[in-house]
Amino acid sequence: MEKRKRMPVDNMPKLAIITTHPIQYYAPVFQLLHQRNVISITVFYTWGQESMNKFDPGFGKMIDWDIPLLEGYPFEWVENISTKPGSHHFKGIVNPDLIAQLNQLKPDAILFFGWAWKSHLKAIRYFKNKIPVYFRGDSTLLDKPNGIKGLLRNVFLKWVYRHIDHAFYTGANNKDYFKKFGLRNDQLTFAPHAIDNDRFGAIDNEEAETLRNDLGLDTGDILILYAGKFEEKKDPLLLLNGFLQLKRNDCHLLFVGNGNLEDELKKKAQNAGNVHFMDFQNQAYMPVIYHVCNLFCLPSKGPGESWGLAVNEAMASGKAVLVSDKAGCAVDLVKNEFNGSIFHNRDVDDLKQKLDELTASRQLLNTYGSNSINVISDWNFANIAIAIERRLLNEKKRQD
Repeated sequence: MEKRKRMPVDNMPKLAIITTHPIQYYAPVFQLLHQRNVISITVFYTWGQESMNKFDPGFGKMIDWDIPLLEGYPFEWVENISTKPGSHHFKGIVNPDLIAQLNQLKPDAILFFGWAWKSHLKAIRYFKNKIPVYFRGDSTLLDKPNGIKGLLRNVFLKWVYRHIDHAFYTGANNKDYFKKFGLRNDQLTFAPHAIDNDRFGAIDNEEAETLRNDLGLDTGDILILYAGKFEEKKDPLLLLNGFLQLKRNDCHLLFVGNGNLEDELKKKAQNAGNVHFMDFQNQAYMPVIYHVCNLFCLPSKGPGESWGLAVNEAMASGKAVLVSDKAGCAVDLVKNEFNGSIFHNRDVDDLKQKLDELTASRQLLNTYGSNSINVISDWNFANIAIAIERRLLNEKKRQD
């Protein structure tokens, strides 16, 4: 089994981090925690090494991220014996050796990214009242099941979170969720959902200009961008329908991504010369795409749009944003008449009205884009790392 470790500094608090597989939004936080040398971390990947060759059903293809996900921090692969391995179902993560590996490390606390897998929940229950159990998730109350199903879910989730000593919440909707299921204010610490603001804020004007020319945009044209999976919960068809009602020759719409709605989107847009499509683009090129647009839109209807990190990326790129009220990030990041607008999900008329208002002036979009940079500046990796470090250092003091 491959291991990458450094020798911990004497008396440095040790944190074990449990997550399913390397993710482009989490790996930089692990790298930063290791670089800062305040606490000692080891990340345990419970899907196993096979997760590096995973098929993404949302994009409909194998995804090989072009930024380093396994460099700059200690990690261990954990053997996964599931007959159907994956993070999409409870029995997809089955690790008979996970608890033994954690006991061998002897951490001062364990941070779990998600509980909804067999091994994660088993380990959470095992370590409760043995060492502090921390949790990171981004669920919200925006999608509430009704009836007996909702009641049973509430009882179950309150039971789950009784095993959590402390949770790091991503934003206001996530905090409400944790409080709903039993965590107190003193058990909650804000650790913002974040992306690499500096990387998305870097501007390559030459590449951006090349892309605008390739799309056939004139100097004064406005480009609206949707980037993500072409799937039901994100509702890109609503955006297309609202855009087609604008009937504006100076506005263009660009869809970047792939997914099961791709054929339907392209068929509906086939006679619109100002609607463009690009396949999934990897992380290294995405800042160029954001810088080409004037307005980013996330039209999600859910269920399950717990945040929407593409909004962070667009804002760090200095863009105005239009987001549905089903996106978990909306209440925290989108300020009406300051850096964009929030519209009612599934409401094409409200979407069209907001598109009309926002695209009325390129200067307005530029102002909103500048405001986006100011709003998103504190939503960064450093503040996640600091929140985790402070919690563990305080825990260590109490233990000593």
